[in-house]
Amino acid sequence: MTDTSVLFVCVNNAGKSVMAAGLMRQIASPHIRVTSAGTHAKGKVNQQSVQVLAEVDVDISDHQPTQLTDQMLDDADLVVLVGSQAQLENHPGTTIQRWDTDEPSLRGIDGIDRMRIIRDDITTRVQALAANLSTAAAPPAGQSTQSDRRDG
Repeated sequence: MTDTSVLFVCVNNAGKSVMAAGLMRQIASPHIRVTSAGTHAKGKVNQQSVQVLAEVDVDISDHQPTQLTDQMLDDADLVVLVGSQAQLENHPGTTIQRWDTDEPSLRGIDGIDRMRIIRDDITTRVQALAANLSTAAAPPAGQSTQSDRRDG
């Protein structure tokens, strides 16, 4: 079975894209390769993102923001722009989705409560994407993912 590569992108690669990647790693099959990057990566991972993912047993505390490169875009089967701020130029041959995630601060919700709402929104989206990718990658009914051939 061929692995599927998903690249999550946000501006800084310190919050939303890191959360999406961490959640996808927890949820997805081992045949989905997950990376994340930022269009303007800087700093370190958002500590509130670390905290709210730790609440659901996902550890992103060691993440170091990664600058997005053309090679990363070329290598990805799917690029997911997480949130509305990250912008990409057209990249021929690359499938790009945008997730306009909930932004609670627009409703006056900030701090850890804001991050929990964002986490829950991203979790729902990641679960749907993982299910979709797993279904697309599954072999036809009655077929094995490993060769039945025996040497000897």
